[in-house]
Amino acid sequence: MLIDWFTVGAQALNFVILVALLKRFLYQPVLDAVDAREAQIAKQLADAKAIAQQAQAQQDSFAQKSAAFERERAELLAQARREADAEQAQLIAAARQAADALSARRLDALHEQAATLEAELRDGASREVFAISRKVLAELASAELEALATRAFMQRLQALDAADRQALAAALAVPTAAPRLSSAFALPAAQRAEIQAALTETFGAVTALQFVVAPDLVCGLELVAGGQKLAWSIAQHLDGIAQVLTDLLARQQQGARPEAAGAVQAQGAA
Repeated sequence: MLIDWFTVGAQALNFVILVALLKRFLYQPVLDAVDAREAQIAKQLADAKAIAQQAQAQQDSFAQKSAAFERERAELLAQARREADAEQAQLIAAARQAADALSARRLDALHEQAATLEAELRDGASREVFAISRKVLAELASAELEALATRAFMQRLQALDAADRQALAAALAVPTAAPRLSSAFALPAAQRAEIQAALTETFGAVTALQFVVAPDLVCGLELVAGGQKLAWSIAQHLDGIAQVLTDLLARQQQGARPEAAGAVQAQGAA
C-alpha cells in the first residue's frame, strides 16, 4: 500500500493549524475563564474567611464584653447587697439605740417619779409630824414652861461668841431703836426684870425692853434689836430638825438619781 506523504503532511499541517486555532480561540479562553473563575473563587473564599474572622472577632469581643458585663453586674449586685446589709445593720442599730434610749428615759422617769413620790410622802409625813408636834407643844405650853424657856434664853445669851455678842451689843446701843422681846405668854414682872438685868450685865446700859406677846412662839423668847435677832424656842429647834430632815431627803433623792442612771446604763450594756 502506497503512502501519500503529501496527504499525510497536509493532514499533519491541518492538525497543527487546528490545534493552534483551538488553543488560540478555544482552549486559551477556557483557561483564562478557569483562571478568572479560580481567582474569583479564591477572592470569595478570602472574603468569606475575612468575614468569618471578623465575625469571630466580633463574637470574641461580644463574649468578652458579656463576661465583663456579667462580672461588673455581679460586683454591683455584691456591692449593693453589702450596702443594703450595712444600711440594714445601721438602721437596726439605730432602732435598737433609740429603743434603749426611750427605755432608759422611761425607766429614769419612773425612778424619778418614784423618788419624787417617796420624797413627797416623807416630806408630807415630816410636815405632819412637826405640825402635830407644834400643836401639842402649843397646847401644853404654860407659864411654867415659859419660865424654863426664859432660863434657856438667858443661858444662850451668856453663851454668845465674841462676834455675835459685839453685833448684838452694837444693835442694843442704838437709842432710836427700842429692842423688842417677844414671848408666847405675857411674862411676869419678875421675869422681865430678870431678863433686863441679864442684858444690862452682859452689854452694859441697855434701852428698856419692849415686851410683846407672840402666840406663834412655842415655848420660847425672841429678842430683836437694830436688825439683830436672838431667839430660843422649841419651835426653833423643831424648825432646825425639819430643815435637817429636808436636807437629808434631798440628798437621798439626789443620790437615788445617779443609782437609777447607773442601773439604766447597765441594762443598756446588757
